[in-house]
Amino acid sequence: MSHYLRSHETDTTAGSYDSPRTFYGAELRRLREDAGLSQERLSERVFCSPAYIAHFESCVRLPQEEISKLLDDLFGTGEHLQRLCLLARRSSYPDYFTDAADLETVATHLYDHAPQLVPGLLQTREYARAIYVATAPWMPDDVIEKHVQARLERQQLLRAPEAPKIWAVLHEAVLRTAFGGPEVAAKQLRHIADLARARRIVVQVLPFEAAAQGFMSGMARIMKFAEGPSMVYEEGTHRGNLIDDPALVARYQASYDLIRATALSPMASLEMLESVAEGYERS
Repeated sequence: MSHYLRSHETDTTAGSYDSPRTFYGAELRRLREDAGLSQERLSERVFCSPAYIAHFESCVRLPQEEISKLLDDLFGTGEHLQRLCLLARRSSYPDYFTDAADLETVATHLYDHAPQLVPGLLQTREYARAIYVATAPWMPDDVIEKHVQARLERQQLLRAPEAPKIWAVLHEAVLRTAFGGPEVAAKQLRHIADLARARRIVVQVLPFEAAAQGFMSGMARIMKFAEGPSMVYEEGTHRGNLIDDPALVARYQASYDLIRATALSPMASLEMLESVAEGYERS
């Protein structure tokens, strides 16, 4: 234990780590190597996949509380990793979305499948607010505004120098459901069209008549990284789930590829977006 404390104090004094997240990753790597364990062997000891360990050490993924406790027990480090985990996971997002929001900032590619709602990164303020009002009508206005603002702050990612390449497939139902009324819906569709015309995103629409040929149930996002394996985030009402099993991720990718092949071309999709927006503007 004395060696652990000396190492911990030396690293902190030297200012080698600029955040709890990077400190956690470096500490985990040091502890693992001191124990003579590979990422694969360590993952077996704490009942997770090797990808988890690789993502924690490289700071691609936020640490997990349950795994941090298992690691502390294994290495005999008290609650050291658990405390770092709590600091690293401070977030303005719902707990089920914290990891996904963090991962999108380090992804190189984001592939969205949206069967009901416009993906959060593409939403306007008015549309985002309308979603919260529709799904949680009892929520106070100040709480709604807090959630909406957090969503808009995520969109700074679109203007980042190394923004991920975003490809979104929207079911036609997304276009035809006027959350917030025709004016809000028209503005939302124009916003997506503007992003596509500026070549900041690629968007396709899956029309009603083609939906039976390419099908995925629920919102899903495939995330690719410069380092580490791809992951999938799927979301339902008030819940979300990250998937890193390579075989399952590959199946999601195959389903997404089929949907892209079935959907309208990007140009035809852009024309539909603008046509539906015009319809709302005339109503």
